Amino acid sequence: MRYANLRWSTIVLAAITGIALAGSARATDKVVLMLNWYPYGEHAPFYYGLQKGLYSAEGIDLEIQEGRGSGITTQAVAAKTATFGYVDVPTMMRAAVKGAPVTAVGVLLQKTPMSVMGFADRNIRKPEDIKGKVVAMTPGGSNEQIWPLFLKKTGLKESDFQTVSGDPQTKVNAVINKQADLVLGYPMDQGMKILDATGKRVYPIKFSDYGINLVSSGIVVHSDMLKSNPDLVRRFLVASSKAVAEAVKDPKGAVDAMLKTSDKAGKPDTLLEGFKETTQFYLNDGNTSDPFRVADDVMADTVSNMVDYGGLDPVAKKEPRAFYTNAYLPN
Repeated sequence: MRYANLRWSTIVLAAITGIALAGSARATDKVVLMLNWYPYGEHAPFYYGLQKGLYSAEGIDLEIQEGRGSGITTQAVAAKTATFGYVDVPTMMRAAVKGAPVTAVGVLLQKTPMSVMGFADRNIRKPEDIKGKVVAMTPGGSNEQIWPLFLKKTGLKESDFQTVSGDPQTKVNAVINKQADLVLGYPMDQGMKILDATGKRVYPIKFSDYGINLVSSGIVVHSDMLKSNPDLVRRFLVASSKAVAEAVKDPKGAVDAMLKTSDKAGKPDTLLEGFKETTQFYLNDGNTSDPFRVADDVMADTVSNMVDYGGLDPVAKKEPRAFYTNAYLPN
């Protein structure tokens, strides 16, 4: 009888375990991460984390979707058609101050990549070298909105150079076709596109080197999620933090992972160079020991500069912390 009871207990335990495992499988969260743009080197850590199982280890079934600009991705998060967005945080602020229910839960690029750049062999390496040159711009673009602050910081005047205007691709083509000497953009994005098209590198004059304190890309969520499913936010940030740290250690593996998922992302060599370019804009000059955690003073500077130069409503200065939180990041 004792043997029969023991056997029956074993069967019951096995059944309970099976039910628990099945329940665990059903509990996996389907998550959509929408990027700010078409995939390029900056996005490699997310693909790396996906391939290495870092998200599945946190109970997350991740789908990465390309975007069409930070504004559109922010709208998708606000409409709950994307679970998380990877966007330009200042762009998100402009939406949030107008009532969009979105919050930044982690800021990865804590120095702005905004730059003015031209072919390295033209030897345009400091603001004074811009004088007499032609600069390609996209009216209303995020880089262009901060350009007046760069001019102020460097003592340049609009009369010191000429400009040509066009959409984002047209302004890049202007440099490629030598219709302009310089273009406003990011070295790991527009800089790599120019390298792919011409085989020639650009030299970026970075806004951040001239006292312009702005954050850039980060993770945003619908504000409701912070109340309805904070555990999912925490798990996503745990996986993303690991993905960034591991991708920095294995940049080639990160790029290979991106190309397996998105084979049209670009050329392997330039994607690798673009990802390496990106890491200089991480926390503490590339130190990823605590990625996504942003300091209050950095965000306060960002809000102040965006109010003064980036079209952000002045009311934003009253409470910069309304736009972000570090509370869901891993300790």
